[in-house]
Amino acid sequence: MFIDTHTHIYTPEFDDDRHEVVERAVQAGAQYLLLPAIDEASLPQMEAVCAQWPTLCRPMIGLHPTELPDDYMATLRRLHEKLDAPDAPFIAVGEVGVDLYWDTSRRDDQLRAFDIQVQWVVEHRLPLVIHARNAHREIVDTLTPYRDALCGGIFHCFGGDAAEAEELLSFEGFYLGIGGVVTFKKSTLHAVLEQVVPLARIVLETDAPYLAPMPHRGKRNEPSYIPLVAARLADVYGLSAEEIMAQTATQARTLFGL
Repeated sequence: MFIDTHTHIYTPEFDDDRHEVVERAVQAGAQYLLLPAIDEASLPQMEAVCAQWPTLCRPMIGLHPTELPDDYMATLRRLHEKLDAPDAPFIAVGEVGVDLYWDTSRRDDQLRAFDIQVQWVVEHRLPLVIHARNAHREIVDTLTPYRDALCGGIFHCFGGDAAEAEELLSFEGFYLGIGGVVTFKKSTLHAVLEQVVPLARIVLETDAPYLAPMPHRGKRNEPSYIPLVAARLADVYGLSAEEIMAQTATQARTLFGL
């Protein structure tokens, strides 16, 4: 059994065969599929998928850093209202963070939005699922004032070096999200994991439909490919793929209260 801690199966890329994708995931051993939010407009579809597969799918809420509308503060207020609702189903705030890879023009807006959403997890005692691209220092500097108030989370799609991994793991209760990138031939991620990251500090993810592992690289990703990631990690940690999936699933269940 495994848990895909980060999958966007509610997006249009899966509209034609979502049932088949879910069926393949279950057949491959999926226990839970955790669905991070992207923006306000896609929340109804995400919630509909969770309603259709209530024992399998769990929703998060948040505003992705590259999806900030011009009136992002108004959007954040509406999202916060949904999170505050007595029957709110959200298991985490995510995916939120800072992305300076393509565009740095809205850096200040991204930092402000991220800081506000970090406050939500402190208020609601929820895990935080963080998107960071070309923004390691900005992420660490934003989180540091809240260090003692955070209750854990995931640094999604980690791809940094050993020093960055050590700095991120200094935040208690946080895990590195590891997906298809670790299977890429030119990736150095496996070496970083071997050096400084114990298995007890990682969880598995796909980021579907993105970042499919080998031998599916360049194609649409899906949760049923998690065993391919586990097989590569089995080489890194000297365990079986089944042991990798079992331990990381236990860690994810503990983090998200599943």
